[in-house]
Amino acid sequence: MATQQIKGSKRYRSSVEMTDLTKTYSVEEASALLNKLPKAKFDETVEVYAHLAVDPRKSDQMVRGTLQLPHGSGKTVRVIVFTENPEDALAAGAEEAGLDELIEKVIGGWIDFDVAISTTSAMKSVRKVARVLGPRGLMPNPKSGTVTDDIVEGINLVKAGRVEFKMDKTANVAVIVGKRSFTSEQITENAVAAVNALIEQRPKASVGRYIKSLTLSSTMSPGLPVDVADFNKA
Repeated sequence: MATQQIKGSKRYRSSVEMTDLTKTYSVEEASALLNKLPKAKFDETVEVYAHLAVDPRKSDQMVRGTLQLPHGSGKTVRVIVFTENPEDALAAGAEEAGLDELIEKVIGGWIDFDVAISTTSAMKSVRKVARVLGPRGLMPNPKSGTVTDDIVEGINLVKAGRVEFKMDKTANVAVIVGKRSFTSEQITENAVAAVNALIEQRPKASVGRYIKSLTLSSTMSPGLPVDVADFNKA
């Protein structure tokens, strides 16, 4: 219903009229066009969507990773830290930090945060919340850099613009690349970094064409098709 309301809005129709959805744009062209489309009353999130030529049913073809966006994500990131020594984490900007009490709070249904970080030693206890955090993509994971013993650095990296991406069951990946308030140049550089990060995570089992399609869009805009040929080895 929400999607239908967006597509039926005057702003969305105006955006579609300004867009040639029969062509593919370079990243620079798509970013520049997005910057010209009608804006919502809030600062919309901008994302790159990639449809990959891999089989999500096979574990050796899973695509996930992290990247540090050149211009950050523009998002205020709420971080919690599972640790037996919460003082440093709180001083570094964590919204909540601790171990047993924090675990019980999460088990009780509290998930008012964007990223969860854990120390290595705390992970044995943190597994208790795997059923709560796992399905939401919030479970600390060494591959995403959210299991670390350098808590201060971990918090700083997340708040400075490190984003995580993970392929879904339909072989699609969405990566945040900024806000509508960003310049088109900032969106371009973040988008290029995001797609290159996807290419770096190409599974060894993947042969032939890797990225089937790319689109750039904001929360309330149509998807702008991006030319995959702009990226080597894609």
